[in-house]
Order: sequence, then C-alpha cells, then structure tokens
Amino acid sequence: MEAVDAVPVHLNGKVEIEDFDLTVVEAENGDKQNGREIVLGRNVHTTCLEVTEPEANDESTGDKEAYMASVLARYRKNLMERTKHHLGYPYNLDFDYGALGQLQHFSINNLGDPFIESNYGVHSRQFEVGVLDWFARLWEIEKSEYWGYITNCGTEGNLHGILVGREVFPDGILYASRESHYSVFKAARMYRMGCVKVDCLVSGEIDCADFKVKLLANKDKPAIINVNIGTTVKGAVDDLDLVIQTLEESGFSQDRFYIHCDGALFGLMMPFVKRAPKVTFKKPIGSVSVSGHKFVGCPMPCGVQITRMEHINVLSSNVEYLASRDATIMGSRNGHAPIFLWYTLNRKGYKGFQKEVQKCLRNAYYLKDRLRDAGISAMLNELSSTVVFERPIDEDFVRRWQLACQGNIAHVVVMPSVTIEKLDDFVNELVEKRSTWYQDEKVRPPCIAADIGSQNCSCDLHK
Repeated sequence: MEAVDAVPVHLNGKVEIEDFDLTVVEAENGDKQNGREIVLGRNVHTTCLEVTEPEANDESTGDKEAYMASVLARYRKNLMERTKHHLGYPYNLDFDYGALGQLQHFSINNLGDPFIESNYGVHSRQFEVGVLDWFARLWEIEKSEYWGYITNCGTEGNLHGILVGREVFPDGILYASRESHYSVFKAARMYRMGCVKVDCLVSGEIDCADFKVKLLANKDKPAIINVNIGTTVKGAVDDLDLVIQTLEESGFSQDRFYIHCDGALFGLMMPFVKRAPKVTFKKPIGSVSVSGHKFVGCPMPCGVQITRMEHINVLSSNVEYLASRDATIMGSRNGHAPIFLWYTLNRKGYKGFQKEVQKCLRNAYYLKDRLRDAGISAMLNELSSTVVFERPIDEDFVRRWQLACQGNIAHVVVMPSVTIEKLDDFVNELVEKRSTWYQDEKVRPPCIAADIGSQNCSCDLHK
C-alpha cells in the first residue's frame, strides 16, 4: 500500500511545502494509524465466484443457466440481509426505480461534454442537463454562467474541482483540513500539487486560526481550498464564510484563491435546513460537488459537479472522434445515472427533500440521545445526521452493522432509509454486547474526549 503525506517543513519561520513522496510500505496485517492497527476487510479471493467455460451440452441441459440462477438468488438474499444491517455509510437505500427497468436494455453513454451532442446517439444528455439546471438553481448560479456534468462517483467531483483550481492557479497550494475525504489528498498526489493539511476543531470543522497561520506562511502562492460541507467521519460543516474572511484577512484577494466545496452528502441536505449557512455561487467559490448515490438514493455510484463557465475553457478541448468537446475526467460516463437522478428529483421535489432532511436530523438526535442514556460516549454536530460514538471492540459486530471506524470512534449515518426501529435494534444489540465486553473491571470503555469533546465522553473519567 502506498503511504503518502504532504509534510510542511519549517525553515526560518516559513512553512515550505513538500510535494507528495510516494513510498511503498509493507504491512502483514494492515497499516497503522496513530499507533493503532488498521483492520482491513476480508480477502475477496477466498470467496470469489469463478468464471467457467460452458460445457458442450449446456445448451441442451440448461445446467449452466440453472447454476447461474441459483447464484443470483443467493446473492439477492445476501443483499437483503446486508441492507437490513447497514448503518455506517451514507447511502439512501430507500428507492424504487421499477419504472426505469425498461431502459436497462440500452447501452446509454454520455460521451464528453453534456451540453454538446456527439455522434453517438444512445445518450441521455437531455436528462443530464435538466438535472444540472436543478442543481444550478439550488446553488444560485445562472444557466449561462455554469458548466458541470454528472460524474461516475463523488471522488470524481473532487478530482475535477481541484483540477480546475490547479489549472486556474498552476502554482497554487492546496489547503485541506485533516478531516477531509481521502480523495482530496489523492488529488494532490495525482496532480503533484503542494498540499498543506490544516488542523481541525474537536467537532471536525476546519480550524481557521491554524488555516490563517499556514496561509501567511505561503503568501507568495495562490490558495486552492477544499471546504467540507460535511466531513467524512464526523459530519462537520466547515464555515465557508469564515474561510473566505480568513483568506481576505490574510491578504488573499478573490483573484488569488479558488474554493472547491466537497458536499458529498450534506451539500444536498443543507439547503433544506433553515438555520444552515448557504453554499451559493453568489459567494466567491469555484466549484461544488455532491454524490448522487448518497442522499438522493441512486442505485449506482454517481455525482454532480458544478463549476463556473469562466474556468472550464482551460480544460475543454474539441474531440473530432466524438464530434463534441470534453472537459470531464473520465470521458465515457454512465448515461443511466442522469435518468435515475432526474426521476427522483421530479418525484420528490424541494418539499420532498426537505421532509427527508428533517426526518434524518430528527432520527439522528434520537440515536444520539439513546446512546448517551445508555452511558455510551456519543456526539452529533448541529447540522449533521452523522452520530459519532465509541468504537465497538468486537470486529464481528462492526462488520455486522457495517460501521465506518477511525481510531477509537465509529459512526452511524442516519439516512432516509434508516428507521427508528432499525436504530432501536442497533442500540439494543450494542448495549447487550457491551455488557459482555466490559464485564471484567480490567477492560473499560475508551476515553474518546480528544475525538468528541469531554462533554460528550462517558468514560470513567468524564461521566
């Protein structure tokens, strides 16, 4: 596995930025993070389904078809079981796209630019641009002023947003909080960008005091900033207005910085929370991306990336083979995804999403309160549906509920498909398991005050 980091080196009081150094680290059982061994998942090669050649008489006996049907039936049963115990990752599993089954017989590919047709006629650009216009209205940018596309995943949105920033400022430095999604640091490595990791508050939000120190140490270089609209682990929302204020106070005018907003999950939830700060192109941001398979509930990975039209020409080029232009990263794009997104946006609308957001926030508070009442350390950020709590010590329990863990903490992301009944089942089972894990006085629940704050920690020291 490649271990990568960008380390600020202090020379004469100035922070020098090292480029990403690629090194290979061998680990027999997994890497270590902060002194703790990272527990990796099972090796799929031990359970993979072999592809075999058909026998000569398969066509007449039907044995092969029967075998494949039985494999798919078992797989479907497994999916139903795993879906029932899914809590740790931000996927909305509550959807019904039966009406779109009639389109699965077509190879729909949106090659290149979504706004310019190519010679390949089996596409869904009319759906894609309709979806992009919906998000442009959500983030307050005129049709004539934006460019965007439906990506193959959330990571691609970050890769594209940061690439646009790098093309606008070729010598710019990327600033991202330590709680940023790993794809942000992947982008820095791929593009060979200087990268500075900014410290975070206990909540997971970017620490703008530390941000200012690091900006002032590199005033001679433009700034490319990743702003988190919901961090991966704690669901913290960076204060966009304070980030912009910090840039201005540090002497960075708007022509010397580019802001990409990573709104993977909460970028679509925050507009429907009245007290939430706005993510809008009326502020000096360069791009916003969200995932389509998270809150929206698209059954395949996808995302939406919107940037300013003025920035995209540095990436765009004519492609004769397509009879179109292309400024995307992947080129070929899943043409089914825009149809799924269009279908959901039309069915739910703004009011439907607002109801689902309120339900998620309400159920997240319910889960946090149930955990705290049971004596379990837990934290919930104000604008979040991500409940952070002490990491279960039983990895089988972690796998059963598909919890996302980091260090001594784990989290549950409360999505529209997560019911109160499901949360009750989870908490009841967790409480029952903890009574066996900690029955010996020598083994005690960990102190996670450093991760979630002493006021949220229920360890022996802080309860």
